[in-house]
Order: sequence, then C-alpha cells, then structure tokens
Amino acid sequence: MANPEKLTLDKRLNLYRPDLAEEALRGRIEAARFVAGTPMQIGMGVASLRRQPSPTSIQLTQALPGETMHLFDEHEGWGGVKLDRDGYVGHIDMAALVPVAAAATHEVATPSTFLYPKADLKTQPARVLPMHARVAISSKEKDYAATATGEYVYKRHLQPVGSGMGDFVAVAERFLFSPYYWGGKTVHGLDCSGLVQLSLHAVGHPCLRDSDMQEATLGAALPPGEKLRRGDLVFWDGHVGIMADGENLLHANGFHMMVVVEPLSLAAERSAKTGKTITSVRRI
Repeated sequence: MANPEKLTLDKRLNLYRPDLAEEALRGRIEAARFVAGTPMQIGMGVASLRRQPSPTSIQLTQALPGETMHLFDEHEGWGGVKLDRDGYVGHIDMAALVPVAAAATHEVATPSTFLYPKADLKTQPARVLPMHARVAISSKEKDYAATATGEYVYKRHLQPVGSGMGDFVAVAERFLFSPYYWGGKTVHGLDCSGLVQLSLHAVGHPCLRDSDMQEATLGAALPPGEKLRRGDLVFWDGHVGIMADGENLLHANGFHMMVVVEPLSLAAERSAKTGKTITSVRRI
C-alpha cells in the first residue's frame, strides 16, 4: 500500500538546505536559519518553476497567473519559493513575481481565455489566461467581469475559487491534442501528471504535482483483475493516465507528444517494450 508519510521530507515539497529552511520544519531538521517566507504571487504570465536558479535548468512545473506562493530567499534575480496550492518547491525568475494584492475571487474554468483592457472582445492588447489562472473580480459589466486591476474577462469563462465540481475526466478531455511539454500544465503544453492535476483541481479535488506523489496519495489501489471504469488512474514508473472508459486511456505522453486517447492495452504493450509495466491502478 502506498504510504503518504514517504513524502514527509521530500525536497520537492519541503524547502530546506544547510543554510536555510522553511519555518514549518523547525525542530525536524537542522539549518542555519528558518524563514516564514514572504507571500507573493505571479503576475499575468505563466512562470516556470525550475530545479536550479537558471533559465536553462529543467522545468519542474509552472506557476499560473495569480497563483500565490511564499518567497524564502532571493539571489541574482532568482527566488526560492514554495507554491501555496500544491506545495511544490523550486526556483523562479523574480521578474514573474508581484506582491499579493486583492485576494483572488475567481479562476479560469475553460482551457484558456483572454484578459481584455475593456469589456469588448475587439480591444487590444488581449492577454491569454490559462485554466486555473486566478483573478480578483470587483464588478460585472454586461458579459464581462472587471478585475481589481481594471481589466476584463468573459464572465462565463470563470468560476468562483473553490467552487469546482463535476467529472474530472470531462475536464481532461478538453485538452485532447494539446502538445506534450515537460513540467507544463496549460493547454499550450502539459505533461502526464500536469493533466491529472489540473483536471482534479478543476473539480475541487486536491492533487499533488508529480505522478509518484499522485500514486502515493490519490484514491485507493484496485486489486489485480478489477474491471476498470472511467476515471481510474493507471500508473507506471514516471507516468500516469486516466481511463476514459473501461478500455481506453487518456494521457499526455512523449510517444505521441500530445494528449491522446488510445487503448490501454496498446499503451501498456508499448511501455512493456521499454521495460516499464503498470505499477498500480487507483480509484478516487
């Protein structure tokens, strides 16, 4: 049985090094100093969270517009941060961060939408907001919601923060044919666990970021031979997919380099040829 305690001091979820650690770890580890962190948020762009403070370092995940986090240190234009929503730790370009302003009231509920300077679809410049981008709405004007910064979003593309519900598989299906992108979690590019996470978040279900974390914490493992159904999660070492029905798997993958639906048997056979077999199937 998967044990969530194994994630307790996972460095992906806990910020600590010999010289610095997050305050929550005081008494559990040794560090030169402990820091509570400064609340910050992403501005209007999608920002890469990286393993090392360098633009060429691997992208671990993405932080979305309006997403909040805590900043623990800054060095040469890079910040050591921990995301508030899923607890992921990494380095981010300080240019992407702004102080936390008005608390977000809504988030984007469609794969993407636009932020307009006026309540008019013809106005420019319009900026793209991906699913789960968060905004503070101050008023409504016709078909648009006005943000606290004086910009506008088509109101039918928003949902109140925390109001998600419904079929997470239907959310994932809206990302069919989106390109595969390591560490991504938007319609413009996402990876296998990013697809699972954003789909579950859309319906209000907590979900960690990486596939091994998801395997350790989501749902319950099915016994061998159990008949599969829509919404079951199929795990391999380093990969996860969602059952679209009892036979077909929906997943972002590096073979097709996009999100596809294909027979689970075909995906399993292809993976077996590389030495990877299914490690578990879990039902939420």
